[in-house]
Amino acid sequence: MRRDLPYALSGLALGGLLLGNAALAPDAAPVRVVDVFLVLAMAAALAVCRRHPVVALGVVTAAMLALHVRVHPGVSAAFPVLGVAYVAAWRGHRSATVSASLVFLGGFLARDISVAPADRPGQLIVERTALLLGWFVAANVAGLVARQRRAYLEQVEQRAIEAERTREEMALRRAGEERLRIARDLHDSLTHSISVIKVQAGIAVHLARKHGEEPSATLLAIQEASGAAMRELRTTLDVLRSPTDGDPVGLARVDELAERTRAAGVPVQVTVTGRPRDLPAEVDQAGYRVVQEALTNVARHAGPATAQILVEYAPAQLTVSVADDGQASPDRTTTPGVGLRGMRERVTGLGGTLRAAARDDHGFTVRATFPLDGPP
Repeated sequence: MRRDLPYALSGLALGGLLLGNAALAPDAAPVRVVDVFLVLAMAAALAVCRRHPVVALGVVTAAMLALHVRVHPGVSAAFPVLGVAYVAAWRGHRSATVSASLVFLGGFLARDISVAPADRPGQLIVERTALLLGWFVAANVAGLVARQRRAYLEQVEQRAIEAERTREEMALRRAGEERLRIARDLHDSLTHSISVIKVQAGIAVHLARKHGEEPSATLLAIQEASGAAMRELRTTLDVLRSPTDGDPVGLARVDELAERTRAAGVPVQVTVTGRPRDLPAEVDQAGYRVVQEALTNVARHAGPATAQILVEYAPAQLTVSVADDGQASPDRTTTPGVGLRGMRERVTGLGGTLRAAARDDHGFTVRATFPLDGPP
């Protein structure tokens, strides 16, 4: 209804103009109740012409012809018809607009000729009719031009939407091709090597047990770690080959990481504080990867050491830290490797912070904090 308000106000303004012109015109007849009703009908039809242009055009044409015949308010009777004709042409009702224009012009001319005095020159009637004809032609043409412009703008907008959709599809296709290339490269470069390690470790365990010996803890840790690496690698390759995520790892599997690290000879203690909650998949996976990389660094670089894993759940953030009491010290320069850079990129990409530094009393600490109060 708010969009119809300008049309209703225009109808009231034109009605006031018609009544005022009829009261001031020297050759106009007195305005009666029926004439006021015709003006109100015109105003009501203008109020709904946006939604029902053909009906409004018929009502306005008939009402203004009747008013012109009864009162003869002059050319002002054509103004409402011109307005509705423009709207009808703009909405695409070309035949109805042309028909209503011809009917009104014919009735207007016929009434002028029938009441014209004998001493009135016919040139004035022809000129006024020609003027009205030009107005109606302009209204019809303006409506058609407005409709064509609207169709052109809609077409341009649709082309822009289609171009954006095509660009997104192309980007997704290229991303999919890149994922497949990475999956192939990972499969070719890592799967064979890890499989060989797993098979060799399994054979060594089997031979040891066959000779009645208990396999060493290191050998068992190698066998278990290689099996876990193969499972994670398969999951990663499945994710890369599929547009949807597979079964991502999360902090619920931290105990498995700790157990594998203990099997490799590094004592690990896991502490969870706060109330565990459902985490966003990206945060859950990033926290797991931080713990995994930190424990790998402990096993590779810390020497004889113990590790402590701390997972802190808070209402607005998640904190994951891994600390060890190994050989690192503040006076020794630590050069960040690919693992630390990867951890930092994961954490900062989710809006968090990462601190990786040597402890004051020997050892190293990795501490990652993720915000949970909203999207990063």
